[in-house]
Amino acid sequence: MARHCSTRDFFRQMPFPPFPYAPKCKQVPRYKVPRYNDRDKLHRTTHGDLAMNDQFASKIAQLLAEDEKTLLEDWLREQKAGASWRPELMPEAELRRQCSEFLSLSSAAARSASLADINEAGWQAVRDFLADIARRRTAAGYTPSETASFVFSLKRPLFARLGAHYGADAAALSAEIWTATALLDRLGLYTTEVYQKARNEVIARQQEEMLELSTPVVKLWEGILALPLIGTLDSARTQVVMENLLQNIVDSGSVVAIIDITGVPTVDTLVAQHLLKAVAAARLMGAQCIISGIRPQIAQTMVHLGVAFDDVVTKATLADALVYAFRQRGLAVSDARLRA
Repeated sequence: MARHCSTRDFFRQMPFPPFPYAPKCKQVPRYKVPRYNDRDKLHRTTHGDLAMNDQFASKIAQLLAEDEKTLLEDWLREQKAGASWRPELMPEAELRRQCSEFLSLSSAAARSASLADINEAGWQAVRDFLADIARRRTAAGYTPSETASFVFSLKRPLFARLGAHYGADAAALSAEIWTATALLDRLGLYTTEVYQKARNEVIARQQEEMLELSTPVVKLWEGILALPLIGTLDSARTQVVMENLLQNIVDSGSVVAIIDITGVPTVDTLVAQHLLKAVAAARLMGAQCIISGIRPQIAQTMVHLGVAFDDVVTKATLADALVYAFRQRGLAVSDARLRA
């Protein structure tokens, strides 16, 4: 009967290693995380970002102050090589002035405030400067990416100066690059936010101007006004129409107002309600309203929808409405050729 032999005893009795052809594995040392001394110690900010203490972070402010001329020239070359500068919209002298002022303001802010929060009071001058830059470029016709690139294009020159300063100190260099990246990203995003806000303000102002231009009130005769409408009527435009109409009725003392809807593409229930509001408001001011420009297609649509202007005078053309208004004023239109 064979004696039971354990696996360990079996390999001990073998005259050769169990795996003669197996390569010997070289033990790879584990990657050691660089330890920072007290001067270069990292800490977590309240925003959850990785930042350096004040003594270590102040080197960015030092570089901005000591290497300002070198950074300025490198930054200008970076913008000229990229797409952030458009010579047809901004002369080179103005671009140089803006870059120089931004470096000076950023250097002062970096020395007095934290690099992790651009909302601090120390960065107020930088924020005001970037807001002015964004508004100027919005008015000049720059795109959002071109406006934000004004800040983002500073990364390469600043990283180059940091690399030259720290040399082989990879740990300190990586920490500085991280801080500079986070700072410039925040400033660039702030510039984009101001750009979008300024663009929305321009669009809103243009819409108001277009509403005013699209609702002109014309004085046709003494006591007779005409309001030609073009485009779709909505609540906002109806409000502008009523304000312009009522103000002109008061200023001119007119008693007849013609609302011409020849340029209105369609008249549905909502548009009819807006027209009736304008008519009712004019009546309260003591003026009679006449609606002209009722085309056959609009008349069929109004009948199909059940929309009716029972107590409102309607005419097919503006000429018919003007003749009716003359009669209301006691005036007569005659052909001069018949009198001749």
